[in-house]
Amino acid sequence: MSRRQKGKATVKRFERLEQIRRMDPYEDASEIYRLSSAYEFPWDFARALELALYRTYAVPSIGRLLAETAEFTGRPQKRYDDTALLLDAIVEHGFGSEQGRTSVRRVNQMHRSYDISNDDMRYVLCTFVVIPKRWIDSYGWRRMSRHETVASAVHYGTLGRYMGIKGIPGSYEEFESCLDAYEEAHFAWDEGGRRVSDATLDLMASWYPGALAPLLRAGTLALLDEPLLRAFRYPAPSPAVRAIVRRAVRLRGRTVRLMPPRRAPHHARQNREIKGYPNGYRLAELGTRPVPGVRGCPVRHIDTSAAE
Repeated sequence: MSRRQKGKATVKRFERLEQIRRMDPYEDASEIYRLSSAYEFPWDFARALELALYRTYAVPSIGRLLAETAEFTGRPQKRYDDTALLLDAIVEHGFGSEQGRTSVRRVNQMHRSYDISNDDMRYVLCTFVVIPKRWIDSYGWRRMSRHETVASAVHYGTLGRYMGIKGIPGSYEEFESCLDAYEEAHFAWDEGGRRVSDATLDLMASWYPGALAPLLRAGTLALLDEPLLRAFRYPAPSPAVRAIVRRAVRLRGRTVRLMPPRRAPHHARQNREIKGYPNGYRLAELGTRPVPGVRGCPVRHIDTSAAE
């Protein structure tokens, strides 16, 4: 490829980033987040948000309660699908849209009957902000820009307010500090959290031919950091395996950088990992219908009026 061709490809490849930089990361936060997640890094955001939710199982108060609901261990594919579809409908259509309001309302209806601390809720929100940036900066075809980073914090801060979470961090840096401090203080072994973790790893392996399952599990563990491995009591992968897996994911990012920019959005509903609704779905029917005190999502009681 000639230098001139490379130059033309580079200009086109960064065209959407320039569009993002012309926008206001506070006023246009959700639109910037949509451009970033649906056009620039759809695969990376999907993997990073999977990892974000997965990390929460290492907090015993979260992992133990999720195990008690049996949703993540008994029917993990439905739980995965519903979570991804509800959260991404807000991204695709916006908080003010009918779909966005329905999604927030459905999330709040599921959560309001179960008790979990505000601190745990805030930590989960932090993972949605911090883990995608860390993943993309390590493995994406480029690093997240400052505009994208600020917009992500603003977008999830808005979601947190709709969910009634108190003490939401005011910037990306505050989200990051909150996450790191919470994990240092709370990551620990719990049998229920380990069961949820194992079920999640089995689910991810089920998306591919069975013969690949051991390799996929080993590859996933190679992407986890030491505190997470210790909390679940998984043996640490060898340095060679870890290096091979991480280099492979970075190579994917470098390959994407050489490709033309995406011209059509890719949302979670288009992910091959979403397998539970081959005939379509209605947002208002997604998720669980928990009975207070029985099985369901163990999230604290919240005021749903903000979502109406």
